[in-house]
Amino acid sequence: MDQPSLASIQRVIWEGNLPLEITLAPSESRTYDQTDPYLISYPRISYLPSLLPRLKAFFASSLIDPAASAPHDGWFSFENVPLKWHYPVGLLYDLYAGADPATKSSDAEYSSSSNDSLPWKLVVHFSDWPNEELVRLDAQGVVMSDAFINSVKEADFVRNGTAKGIMSLSKDDSSGLWKAVQEVDLPSFQRIMNILLPPPSQPFRNLPIRLFLPLPPKPDSTDSDSPSLKVVQSPIPPTITIPLSQTATNMSQSTILSSSRVVSAGTGSPQPQPQPQTIGSALHSILPNLFPSRRTPVLAKPVLHGAALPMSASVEEVVRCSAYGDGWVYIVIRMMG
Repeated sequence: MDQPSLASIQRVIWEGNLPLEITLAPSESRTYDQTDPYLISYPRISYLPSLLPRLKAFFASSLIDPAASAPHDGWFSFENVPLKWHYPVGLLYDLYAGADPATKSSDAEYSSSSNDSLPWKLVVHFSDWPNEELVRLDAQGVVMSDAFINSVKEADFVRNGTAKGIMSLSKDDSSGLWKAVQEVDLPSFQRIMNILLPPPSQPFRNLPIRLFLPLPPKPDSTDSDSPSLKVVQSPIPPTITIPLSQTATNMSQSTILSSSRVVSAGTGSPQPQPQPQTIGSALHSILPNLFPSRRTPVLAKPVLHGAALPMSASVEEVVRCSAYGDGWVYIVIRMMG
């Protein structure tokens, strides 16, 4: 895929929004559950804590004790599950509302239609912080900024085998990267990210991808209605070598040799030739039980930015145009059937 095509995909991703309907936790409201909700169309690449100052101001007159908390004391939940604030809102939606859940209690079932889950209904709390599940935020936003930059460093190390790129950024560019994501400023983001990304002619060492698998709730869990998550990460090289035995069986021998092997000079011995790593080959390598085929989703399908990823897509191209602001590609595994 050429660079203009990749740039247009990235632009569409950055323009993606989610309609949110945010209500105040009934236990903190003067009118219990009669408080008007806060409605907003919010960028998928953004982070929920950026909404806290305006939410605190919006709900101030409804809070039982407005002076008892500050904006950074706020946290969000969906279906009684505290939402991890260091994940982009688009990923959180794909995890908890956009993707079909693994299980649900018999008296009520999750909707399998994404249209039924919009606007995404969230609850904001300004007390009873879930310390066992979430790291506390601070008034200056340092905790959130540091978490983002640390994630950028991890992605940079995976791509290049070193984090020298992000470490060598100027202070203005380092803080500017986070600011560009906060303000959804794609030109500024691209300028700084182009310093970190190797040029197209230079392949990545590995590809920064994390897979999220919804799991059924544990039988002995106190919150048995809430599915848990498993995060899978494994080194993914940009190219692979497919053995002759795994190529298409209906291809002729001469076609196979010309497309996937070259003959060594002087020996006549065919040698493997690297092929681009695809979404299908990566998933087959990491999760072979869920993805027995490299070409066709059989048991599950990969979801990124609310859309199913083509199994034939080049993983490196996906990283270059579809990664979130921290450089990671977060793929949600949605079970089929």
